[in-house]
Formats: sequence, structure tokens, C-alpha cells
Amino acid sequence: MATIPPQFPVEIRSALRRVASSTVYFLRPITTTATPSLRHRTTKPFRPRAFSSSVKLPTKPPLCTADELHYVTVPNSDWRLALWRYLPSPQAPTRNHPLLLLSGVGTNAIGYDLSPGCSFARHMSGEGYETWILEVRGAGLSTRVSDLKDVQDSAHELSHQIQSTANAAARETDISDRGAPVVGEAAASAWDESKIVARLTATFMRLSERLSGFLSEGQSVFMSAKLFDRIAMLLEDSRMYERFSEIRSKLLSLIESRQNSGLGNQIRELTQRLVNLLDDGQKSVSPQLIDLQDRLTSTIEDFQKQLDLIVKYDWDFDNYLEEDVPAAIEYVRAQCKPKDGKLLAIGHSMGGILLYAMLSRCAFEGREPCLAAVATLASSVDYTTSDSALKLLIPLADPAQALSVPVVPLGALLAAAYPLSSRPPYVLSWLNDLITSTDMMHPEQLEKLVLNNFCTIPAKLLIQLTTAFRAGGLRDRTGKFYYKDHLSRTSVPVLALAGDRDLICPPVAVEDTAKLFPENLVTYKVLGEPDGPHYAHYDLVGGRLAVEQVYPCITEFLSHHDSA
Repeated sequence: MATIPPQFPVEIRSALRRVASSTVYFLRPITTTATPSLRHRTTKPFRPRAFSSSVKLPTKPPLCTADELHYVTVPNSDWRLALWRYLPSPQAPTRNHPLLLLSGVGTNAIGYDLSPGCSFARHMSGEGYETWILEVRGAGLSTRVSDLKDVQDSAHELSHQIQSTANAAARETDISDRGAPVVGEAAASAWDESKIVARLTATFMRLSERLSGFLSEGQSVFMSAKLFDRIAMLLEDSRMYERFSEIRSKLLSLIESRQNSGLGNQIRELTQRLVNLLDDGQKSVSPQLIDLQDRLTSTIEDFQKQLDLIVKYDWDFDNYLEEDVPAAIEYVRAQCKPKDGKLLAIGHSMGGILLYAMLSRCAFEGREPCLAAVATLASSVDYTTSDSALKLLIPLADPAQALSVPVVPLGALLAAAYPLSSRPPYVLSWLNDLITSTDMMHPEQLEKLVLNNFCTIPAKLLIQLTTAFRAGGLRDRTGKFYYKDHLSRTSVPVLALAGDRDLICPPVAVEDTAKLFPENLVTYKVLGEPDGPHYAHYDLVGGRLAVEQVYPCITEFLSHHDSA
């Protein structure tokens, strides 16, 4: 099981451990496709690129409540990004620009469309804006298929999986840990030596090859040591530990050196010695070694799943910024054909950060953004002066921890924690405070948000986002480009909204970013009153009073710049 950073609150560490062994069942079914390691990627000029192919689904899956569901291909990849489309009301004023909505980290389109009576997307289309919601790679109904013809089936399968997981979590009233095997319960199973040797050899070879470039030398050695630690736990009380340590040392040396053509044979020979050692222990029928094969096989399989996750979830914030968002913008422009070629855009949480980063890159490169105006909800590129609850994620900025926990299954964690936060004795009720303020969200909508809206987050994405808590604020993946440095040179009007009780992105963080823009272009506002109502992180989008207090503010701002 992956090591959980000790700095995490005990409830979060417990929940992570609870779902770690079953995480694979909650994760998106992503086909493994070899892509370049982030280590070898360099920051390139941010230029929107034309989409290579796209498709509008003839039949929407049940999860999608938009009028249409479109898919756009990310250039040079197998990713097909979902775009939820809401057609403007015929009774509404004619607008000049389409509207693109970007969601927060680890979330999908549902947060913008919780129900007919609580739908920001429907509200904006009712105001006359052709509204699109982008689901970036790994989120919602976005999928990774090699052929566009497979998108329809994949979309319906993903919809079923998300809804099934949510329904199961809604019915869950008690969460129990998987029972540990009872020592001495049964005789040792037959020892399949050849299968164990083959599995271990394949695992060690993957590590020696550094997952085809996904790992650095140091990371490969670190992961190898982690595997040996897990195997050692099966032997630490036995007399075989000294022999095991000798083999471990030689294997680690081989994996680190990668210096000769006979590496495969040497690894297989040492693996055979390791299995022979374990075979001796199996025959000794020591109490610690009962069912050794099953436990060793389980250890290897769990470790291989961890390696697979490192490869499958290989993207960061800059991938969204340089590839996903430009593909979506170009597609929407082609569909809607605005006269000036521009869009209006709204981003919640990380969605707003993406818009800030886009404005910064365009200003740095001296290009005019294809955005007529931008509204951000609970977003900042610099959290250094705030007391954001996201500081809990800082331990994951350690690359070693990112390898131990290659993904954070946020959706699975919240689904598992939901019964403990919404029912007596409310052990995890503090989680609700991160999402919504007291009485600001209807229980049915809160349940739908928690159980349907959240996805799995790659550790690489979190590592980059945690730079927003360091001096200078959010940086690109090279660590050399600071996104806040060029916002003062943008020409795009910005509306920056904050919630007075937002524990994730406190008002001070929003204001610190707003101050970076030219005064004549930025409007900063905090929602909430001293005696209530109060706004937490998601209340700006889905709170029960948002339609009366937040939406009109956004509509007025966009309307002014849509006609300008």
C-alpha cells in the first residue's frame, strides 16, 4: 500500500488507506499509450492549434444533461475531450460571443449543471449565450480512444460507470476495511515458481527501463526500493532476511546501473534466487510464511498497478493550458464563428487559474488573446499570503511522495467519506465546509455534487499546482516561468469573484491576483455578508442564492463586454 504523507489529517490518511487497495475500480479506464515523459518536455510557445478531428454524438449518454455532446481531439494524442453544448434560448437577446466554462481541478461538467433549478450553464444559455463546458483529459466523459468511431461506446460506458459508482456510494451506510487473512487458516497453496519468477522479472525489467522514459534514474531506484520493502515485510521475522538483503542489494545495483547488454539475464537469475529463497520459506511452513504465494502475488500485482498509474496519469497543468484548452477554443470558434474570433470565458477554481495563465502567456509573447472578457470564481495564481486548506496537498510536492501516491482518487475518497460527513455522528462534517457554507446548498444537490462531480487527480498535476504556495506563485513545469509576472500587461477585462467563507481559495488569495491587473480592467468582488448568507468554494456556482446574487453580477459584466 502506498505511503501516505504524515502531515495529512488522520481522517484523510485513513480514507486514502481505505481506498488505496481498491482504487483501480474507481479510476477511469484509460488505455495505456506511450507519451513522452514530462521530464523531457520543454515549455513551448502557447499557440492555439486547430483541432484535427471531432464528432458530435448522435445519442448523448444519460449523464450528459446538455443539449448536445461534442468531442474534440487533442493534437498528437488519443485524448478526445468532451464539450457539453447548451444552445441559447430563442427568447433571449442575441449575443456576439460564445461562452466557454472551465471547471476546477479533479471535477467535471456536472458542477455547472446540478439540476434544472440549479444550473449555471442553463442560466447563461437562457441569457442568450451559446454555452460550452470543457471536460479536460481525465475528467467526466472525456476519453482516450484511438479511433473516433469508439467515442460513442466509450461515452456511454463512462456515463454508466460514474452513475453506478455514485448510486452505490449513495446506498452505502457503512464503510468497512477489507479483512486481513487469518494466519494458519489454511494450508499453504501450491507454489507456482515459474509464474512468480516471470512476474517479478517483468516488474524489475520495467523498473530498469524506467517505464520507457517515464521515470528518472533516481525515481526508478526509489520505486525498486519500495517494492523490496513490501517483500521484506513478508520476511522480516524470518531467518531468511539476511539472504534476502544480499539479493536485494545486487538487484538494486543492476537496476541503477543499466550498464550491460546481459542485464535481462542477470535480473532473471537474481529473481530466480529470490524466489528460491521464498520457496525455502514456504516449505518451512513458518507461521509468518503461510499463504506466502498469495501474499507475494498480491504484492507484485498491487505494485504493477502503481507503475501503470504513473504511466496512465502522465499530465500536468501545462498540458491543460497548452493542449486541452486551445483545442476546445478552436473548436468552439469554428462552430460558432464569432465575428471578431473571440470567446467569453468563465473559470471556477483551477478553471480560472487556467484563464489567468493563458492571459499571462499571451502577454509575455505579445499576442492578443482570443478572449473578449474573463470571469473567474474562487481562483488565484498566488496563495502565499492565504491560509488555504489546499496547503494539505503540499507534502505531495515531494516527487518521492508522488511516486508513492501517483494519483489522488478524489472522487473515490469523497464518495467513501460522504456517509461520514452527511450522517450522524458527522465524523467528517468538516469536509462539507470546504464545499459549501451552512444551508447554502440543497442536500440533494450537495449529494450529486460530491458523488458525481469529482475525478482522479494525477500527482504530477498537484505537484505543479502546489508551486502557487511558494514565493512567486504558480510556475510552469520548468519552474522558470511565473504566471503572475505578466498579468499587468494584459488587455482583457477580468471579473474576479471570491466567497467570504471560501476555505480553499480565501478572498485574500483572489484579491492578491486581482491586484496584478491594470485597475481599469479588473473588477474584484467578495460575495457574502457579515450576518449571512455566506459563500464557500462551490456556492459561487451551485449555492441556493447564486442565481439571485452571483449570476446577475456575472451576466452584467459579460453583457457589457459582449457588446463592446
